[in-house]
Amino acid sequence: KVKSQIEEKEGKTFDVFTAVEFKTQVVAGTNYFIKVHVGNDEFVHLRVFRSLPHENKPLSLHSYQSSKTKHDELAFF
Repeated sequence: KVKSQIEEKEGKTFDVFTAVEFKTQVVAGTNYFIKVHVGNDEFVHLRVFRSLPHENKPLSLHSYQSSKTKHDELAFF
């Protein structure tokens, strides 16, 4: 659901976009930290926010880290 948001921020499209790992953090909603394979040996780490159900808002890409590798630890950021 956030693929188009990261593509817009990076200014490119990803043929491959596969989540391989994730962690969650409960706040006033939920932060999802997701490691995504975007082709070749390239990965991005995403921080996606899901608001509380009664707010009825879509998932939003809060921030991201590019130029990651398969072995980079997925940490809170």
